[in-house]
Amino acid sequence: MGDKTTISTLVEGGSASAGPPLGPELGPLPADVGEVVSAINDKTKDFDGMEVPVDVEVDEETGDFEIEVGTPPVAQLIFDELGIDGGSGEPNLDKVADMDFSTACKIARMKSSDLLAMDLRGAVKEVIGSANSAGITVDGKDAYEVGKEIDEGKYDDQLKNEEGI
Repeated sequence: MGDKTTISTLVEGGSASAGPPLGPELGPLPADVGEVVSAINDKTKDFDGMEVPVDVEVDEETGDFEIEVGTPPVAQLIFDELGIDGGSGEPNLDKVADMDFSTACKIARMKSSDLLAMDLRGAVKEVIGSANSAGITVDGKDAYEVGKEIDEGKYDDQLKNEEGI
């Protein structure tokens, strides 16, 4: 293994290109630029339209590379998905938005590497907990109620379908 070079940049989710700033930095390295860009786009496709921090570590001898994608906090992802500026100042009294269960699953997949959950079910429950803290309901119901329904298996089919994506 040779020395490693790390390139840190911001890319638009799912739309990285071989142009600046990524291409010129990757050019002198032995990595296949197209392969790196394709891998970045695959890993950031759920962040469509968002600026995403990406670190690309390239082995200077072999051209092998690893990509690490940073993600915004869960609450910010929820706000972006729902098109709202922020949560409620009094989440128990004032609900500011409603989120589809499928949106919770999408955010859970986006944040999966940063969450403590072992599977999509647990990750979705973490996302729903953040939504509850911001005064956001899920499928028109209180987030606590949806969490109980997940435990009861009401969302098993939907979770199974979401894991297959």
